[in-house]
Amino acid sequence: MTDETLTGTPPPVRQWPVTDLAGTDFDPVLTELMNEGPVSRIQLPNGEGWAWLVTGYDDVRMVTNDPRFGREAVMDKQVTRLAPHFIPDRGAVGFLDPPDHTRLRRSVAAAFTAKGVERVRERSRIMLEELVDELLQDGPPADLTRAVLSPFPIAVICELMGVPAADRHSMHDWTQLILSSAHGKEVSERAKREMSAYFTDLIGHGVHGPEGSVCSLLSAAVDGDEITLVEAVGLAVLLQIGGEAVTNNSGQMFYLLLTRPELMERLRSDREIRPKAIDELLRYIPHRNAVGLSRIALEDVEIRGVRIRAGDAVYISYLSANRDPEVFPDPDTIDVERSPNPHVAFGFGPHYCPGGMLARLESELLVDVLLDQVPGLKLAVPPEEVPFRKGALIRGPESLPVTW
Repeated sequence: MTDETLTGTPPPVRQWPVTDLAGTDFDPVLTELMNEGPVSRIQLPNGEGWAWLVTGYDDVRMVTNDPRFGREAVMDKQVTRLAPHFIPDRGAVGFLDPPDHTRLRRSVAAAFTAKGVERVRERSRIMLEELVDELLQDGPPADLTRAVLSPFPIAVICELMGVPAADRHSMHDWTQLILSSAHGKEVSERAKREMSAYFTDLIGHGVHGPEGSVCSLLSAAVDGDEITLVEAVGLAVLLQIGGEAVTNNSGQMFYLLLTRPELMERLRSDREIRPKAIDELLRYIPHRNAVGLSRIALEDVEIRGVRIRAGDAVYISYLSANRDPEVFPDPDTIDVERSPNPHVAFGFGPHYCPGGMLARLESELLVDVLLDQVPGLKLAVPPEEVPFRKGALIRGPESLPVTW
């Protein structure tokens, strides 16, 4: 990699050790990188070399929406990264560029439109109310993560995917093994192979799932020669895994509400403010450790006076973009009246999270049902005793002890 800048002085390569952070604390290293300038250089715990990091809101949106930065080229490089194992499949949607990326996303787009998501709203509410009824019947104290925040997103994504209820447990186990760095590369790869084999059966062997489900759409796209079975399975795996991110996001959301009783009370008494509040919490939550997938510059590009050379690896941070004071005044404060709130919690550009509308639906249902039906909900332990996941790429509480 080169390190030429238009000023002639490249920023230093900053080591980013990425330690397990407490609660919803914002990463102090990321704060320092943001303060050092809009474009910096980082080295993460795994992989090789260094990479550029872009932190400002406008620049993040530019990079994610600019065809001069590609994902496919990452496949052939050992880029510095957070994840100890790098096991992408060729043809996986996360590592495709348009037009292949567009073609693959189009095959399931109908399931993730407002109409597609509404298709599962009523069933999702019923499943959530059943979980909350069980929570109330069992009585306090309880682990909100185990009782509600984990099983609910699994049930919803399986409903949308067309995965039978009997197979939800297997999906959850595979997802946890794929997302954890604690079990080793072989365990993660085996779990991914097993989930892929499952979806190969579901999509490729005529078991198409309910009409309108993701698997039925993928089956139809394969049958129509729009996408290959391998592409369909890769996309199904990605969507299934992504569906469980809501567990961590909602865990952080409720941790914030439970540690701010006045905020929780406001949402309980003022239903009208809830949609804005959910958007603000999504903006504020540090939903992941460090950064996600990198891109490779496909030609020389200048950003803020820094020349990024063709072949250089580039990371963006949606977390830092959501704390850009130029776009979000007083960004470290939770302001439920914030408007406008153009946060990028679900990404931006071609790789925008397809499940963004579904995740928002789940957040709305969780806030409505838990605040309305469990009026005395509060933490059962001091905030500092709530255990957060360790060694995980996605941040969130391991358990959320509550009482009422």
